[in-house]
Amino acid sequence: MTAPKYKRILLKLSGEALAAGSDGILNFDFIDKIAEVLNRCRDAGVEIGVIVGAGNIWRGRQGGEMDRTQADHMGMLATAINALALQDRFVAAGLDTIVMSAVEMPAFADAFTVRDAKRALEKGKTVIFACGLGQPFFSTDTAAVLRAAEINADAVLMAKNIDGVYTADPKKDPSAVRYKEVTYKEVLDKELKALDLSATTFCMDNSICCYAFELRDPENIYRVVMGERIGTELHR
Repeated sequence: MTAPKYKRILLKLSGEALAAGSDGILNFDFIDKIAEVLNRCRDAGVEIGVIVGAGNIWRGRQGGEMDRTQADHMGMLATAINALALQDRFVAAGLDTIVMSAVEMPAFADAFTVRDAKRALEKGKTVIFACGLGQPFFSTDTAAVLRAAEINADAVLMAKNIDGVYTADPKKDPSAVRYKEVTYKEVLDKELKALDLSATTFCMDNSICCYAFELRDPENIYRVVMGERIGTELHR
């Protein structure tokens, strides 16, 4: 069996991607497919951390005239809902999974500490990180790269609704070309739509490797883990 390229990953799942065309906020059949792929990654010896967004339920900027902190708190709670849904389906698929929250909610999740997260990963558990960083004004992209640094992940896998990073918005510019790889400096200089500004700067300063790819086919997760060049590699 071919060895995986990465020993430990941090997988970022967008909330919108989890809806996957469902009439509701979550497509459980689709989540089951993700769980199946993660099982194969685990069987290959990969340690898996997951952080989930909440765009399928609530984004802070949807708050309109709401206080931004209050609106972002709602978004954090929405990520907890998604995290619990993922845990349910992952456990059903045979993945030993825990949810660790940046905001204390002991009835639903363990409190996040770096030491406990690393220990769980070393024991083969899948760790789902909920509530972002537990602070308003920071996106789950930023939370993902920070958690990746804290747990010493080899790569951050950004699974979203678009198949990589483009020279322009492909929905608006039909001539837009997808990058196979791009540096964080290029992302910043050209104002590319990849990660948010704080996440991009953090990755550049800490030499974190990211892959941006489309989640429509969950098999893409396994492909990236095994070293196949799909989507866009972002690096320093």
